[in-house]
Amino acid sequence: METVLAGIKIVLVRPLGALNVGSVARVMKNMGLTQLVLVEPQCDHLGEEGRKMALHALDVLQGARVVESIPEALVGCQRAIATSARSRHLSVEPENPRTALPWLLGADSSALIFGPEDKGLANEDLKYAQRFVRIPSSPAYPSLNLAQAVAVCCYELYQNCLANPEVGEVELEEKTKENPAAPIDALEGYYQQLETLLLRIGYLYPHTAESRMTKFRLLFNRAQPSANEVAMLKGIISQMEWALSNRR
Repeated sequence: METVLAGIKIVLVRPLGALNVGSVARVMKNMGLTQLVLVEPQCDHLGEEGRKMALHALDVLQGARVVESIPEALVGCQRAIATSARSRHLSVEPENPRTALPWLLGADSSALIFGPEDKGLANEDLKYAQRFVRIPSSPAYPSLNLAQAVAVCCYELYQNCLANPEVGEVELEEKTKENPAAPIDALEGYYQQLETLLLRIGYLYPHTAESRMTKFRLLFNRAQPSANEVAMLKGIISQMEWALSNRR
């Protein structure tokens, strides 16, 4: 169980408070998770406040990686779920954490992404995830504190492992034997290549490219192509670029 949970990254995007980051480190260790990644933190997570809240999880707090972007945080990950308390203009409806989060256990590396305390994840942030979850809560005040949201999700992951100790291990073993899922960073490379081509042929226009590409991302993320399939898609783009450059 600990091996499967160790493959999950908790990614905090632009966290504002060291108290929350320290609390996240603590609850992660409570539930057997160890990989904490901070994207553009707006606080000193290793300061006195963060260390005080982490208590006996200082090793998780001190081992946190600090990166400049979500794609950098997701390097090597095959699956990513983003959390959101608000309805978004996306074609994919948020799921219940209890049913969606076990999906993360079936990859050798995956990520659970949380937004900053005041606004949550922006639409620009959500495009990097393949699935989305929303923690059910009272409509009178649906937004949870960051550390509380992380605690709920980590608890659900831990409970799933307790109830099904063999599920994650079996799926992980099968996935790594043949046809492994493409890492998210490989998909990002494909998206950049696809956007360049679509702009070149006039299918995309600069002022609408971002919204159109978000729809393409959602499409391919739902399909969860394998590494071989992404390589094939990139090969098609490369051949089309060659044909455009060599046409008379």
